[in-house]
Amino acid sequence: MSELKNDRFLRALLREPVDVTPVWMMRQAGRYLPEYKATRARAGSFMDLCTNPEAACEVTLQPLARFDLDAAILFSDILTIPDAMGLGLYFTEGEGPRFKKPVRTAKEVDALIVPDPEDELAYVMNAVRLIRKELNGRVPLIGFSGSPWTLATYMVEGSSTKEYANVKKMMFDQPDVMHQLLDTTAKSVVSYLNAQIDAGAQAVMIFDTWGGVLTPRDYKTFSLAYMDKIVKGLKRENEGRQVPVVLFTKGGGAWLNQMADTGCDALGVDWTMDLGDARSLVGDKVALQGNMDPSILYASPDRIREEVATILQSYGKGNGHVFNLGHGIHQHVNPDRAKAFIDAVHELSAEYHT
Repeated sequence: MSELKNDRFLRALLREPVDVTPVWMMRQAGRYLPEYKATRARAGSFMDLCTNPEAACEVTLQPLARFDLDAAILFSDILTIPDAMGLGLYFTEGEGPRFKKPVRTAKEVDALIVPDPEDELAYVMNAVRLIRKELNGRVPLIGFSGSPWTLATYMVEGSSTKEYANVKKMMFDQPDVMHQLLDTTAKSVVSYLNAQIDAGAQAVMIFDTWGGVLTPRDYKTFSLAYMDKIVKGLKRENEGRQVPVVLFTKGGGAWLNQMADTGCDALGVDWTMDLGDARSLVGDKVALQGNMDPSILYASPDRIREEVATILQSYGKGNGHVFNLGHGIHQHVNPDRAKAFIDAVHELSAEYHT
């Protein structure tokens, strides 16, 4: 594998010194870019795009051609694992992901098996290998997965939800069934992420999109406990370097300390918590990633720059900060505003690393 020319993202995740604060964006390879829309139209459906390693590689690299980013993130979807379990993932325009066969009964949960990442999910591993080759050491590649709780929510509901009726009913009425579902899913995530690391991912991130809808007690039992299992099951070194692990629970600001105790290297923070407060909470245990409100990218470049300055000041001097949005970039954002954001991070952050 090629020597890494820009490793400040990996260094920051391990709280090592950097020259400027590294920056990337969640969903940076995506539908706010006209070139992404063109590639997707050529590929056919969203799933055709995900399952085509060449197309997935192309869209992974697109934002790097436009912006001075410090990391690339694999273009894929968090629902590849349940799809590989045979649930039949498909996407409908304007409605998001759906499953043909949601998992609602103990018998259906019992029938689930851990997919082989080099078989049912080989298209993802082939994409990782191709992206690493094409990056040629330019920046690190991030691999990722959904958290067990988030995956289970989609698997039980069968689609996106605002009420969580089916998944919470299972959690409250049949906790043993829910734990079995989460355990199978956690084993699948460990296998999947370790395969991504073997294929060339240099850091991995676990997206717990729906953890914030749980009570503190249920978050600890049904979400955090399984992310903890994953962290402990992951390869933490490859190609002679540490492979940092990032956990991100949207709406999870109150639980950062408990998340840090898993042994992960970094925590994603959404925009509902002040980054300085988050740093005070976790101390030197982990690095922090975040946490600008994605909606600020609808504002003027001057206002974006002002917000970047505020967040840098909030985190303060020292190591351990990866700048990011507090969630994924919105699809209607002008790419020029994203560039203004990324350039501002590099320009304004140098003084915090002297």
